[in-house]
Amino acid sequence: MAQVAKPQVKVEKTSNRPDEWKIEQGLAGAELPVLDMTKPQTEPLVPQVFGPCTKDEEAIKSVGDPNKLFTREREGWTGFVEWENYPEKKAAAHKILTSQTFPPNPEFQLGPIPGTNPVLPGTHWKMWHHAVGGELTNIPEDSWSTVLKEKHPDMLHLLQFPYNGEPPKRLVTDKEITPNPLHFVRNHGGIPLIDKDKYSFVVDGFVAKPREYTLNDLMDESRFPRMEKIITMQCSGTRRIEQILKYPGQGDEVPQAPWAEGAIGTAKYVGISMKKVIKECGGLVEGAKHLEFYGADTYFKDDKTMNYLVSIPYSKVKANEVMLTWEMNGEPLPAIHGFPLRIMVFGYIGARSVKWLYRIKAIKQPSRAPVQSQEYLYFPQQVGKHNFKLTDGIQIQEMPVSSAIMSPWHKQVCIHNGKIRCKGWAYSGGGRWPERVELSSDGGFNWYTVPVDNLSKKRRWTWRTWQFELPCDPEGWVEIVCRCWDNALNTQPPNVRTAWNWGLHVTSSCHRISVYSINKTRPLTRARLDEFEKAGIPFGPITVPLAFPAQTWEDYEKYWKTHDPRDAEDD
Repeated sequence: MAQVAKPQVKVEKTSNRPDEWKIEQGLAGAELPVLDMTKPQTEPLVPQVFGPCTKDEEAIKSVGDPNKLFTREREGWTGFVEWENYPEKKAAAHKILTSQTFPPNPEFQLGPIPGTNPVLPGTHWKMWHHAVGGELTNIPEDSWSTVLKEKHPDMLHLLQFPYNGEPPKRLVTDKEITPNPLHFVRNHGGIPLIDKDKYSFVVDGFVAKPREYTLNDLMDESRFPRMEKIITMQCSGTRRIEQILKYPGQGDEVPQAPWAEGAIGTAKYVGISMKKVIKECGGLVEGAKHLEFYGADTYFKDDKTMNYLVSIPYSKVKANEVMLTWEMNGEPLPAIHGFPLRIMVFGYIGARSVKWLYRIKAIKQPSRAPVQSQEYLYFPQQVGKHNFKLTDGIQIQEMPVSSAIMSPWHKQVCIHNGKIRCKGWAYSGGGRWPERVELSSDGGFNWYTVPVDNLSKKRRWTWRTWQFELPCDPEGWVEIVCRCWDNALNTQPPNVRTAWNWGLHVTSSCHRISVYSINKTRPLTRARLDEFEKAGIPFGPITVPLAFPAQTWEDYEKYWKTHDPRDAEDD
């Protein structure tokens, strides 16, 4: 059979890019040049371009054998390298990293977010660990194995390494106490695997009597009374996706995980008050006012290696609001959550609750470590890449009042009988608590109070989950808004713009979602939905044209007999 020649499509010569429409609509903004308007004529500045990766093998080889330089520090501590007491090791790792270049992380804030799970792979961090080698060589792969072992199969993996993950919305507030496999995780490095029997940590710095403790020491109730607390922990990145989608920003060194509303969880912890430990060490001396916590995970910043370090004021410890904990929801801490021992700082951002603790150091000023001094900063709105200084940012400690709608979801279609069934959470940090939750179905003009009986128990350090059938008479697109009032009468800013900041932290504005309302109490709506059901045709998606005539021609003509003329006439 003779083949039929395909018609040739003539392509007009154009100066447009193949993806011109996408580019012009801002759907690939990362590929657009900066416009310089300081000259008489606007000039586009070429974006940063990354050339081919290079590697100075001789320089790297001159550093020495990584397996000897960065060997296992302590028996029974897999994946732990102690950096802070060994500047020569830091210098060696720095030379390895600066003697080669790495491919850039994908730019998703101004481009499409990958539709995968894991969403982002953490390319840089995996390559840095592999490049330094030694005890860090297998950390990315071993950490992912731990994730798969300890986390629920429905977890949403926002960043594979270092692991960042949250549960899907339907499971975030399914229970008032979050099951361990569904509790969110925000890791800053790999997951060390530590043998409980080989575990100890030190307390030193400006304390009267520096000491070393094992887990058995802490569990000795004749020395330290047990403490049990239900605590909500929230990442300062919770609801970051709302900032990213409207106004991208820099964020921190780790690729900014596009957190939704699930970077929050509540669990029952067992341990002891840190105040008792510091007291046994004779208290602080020589004007020390802060405690610095050291985590066994390795952190990278500006081609430098370090351990994860943060600090909190000692006043927080004196108030019995800091806990050394080894149990989570009746079980030993999962490895991914800091086994065998972690810090829990009540009402503060999760970044202060250090996992895999190996040192507590009393210091005079807040830590100068990068996570404390260069990250988790809340900048003014007009501060950005072009003008910011670290001292412009407020160090984030207590979480502000916040809330979120877990059901329905943004852009869902809701068929209802005059009320839209909603559920979600509300939380306030610093020992405050949600006192009132309100919902609006008209963008925030009218508000309905969620009845107290529809809120979970009121506690000082925890969220309150809630559910409410929100009255909604209109049909079509409506905006549902949620806000919380805490016991100090703090409430949420109205819009995400008021919460935007260069670090993309603390999206505390009223949570807003758009849903398509279909009110079945309307006779026409009810009849139309009955037609779909009888025909066995799915109603969704709403953008697919109607599957059968919207109106009979007889009814159509009857209408115009009554309502003619169709066009206005001059008298």
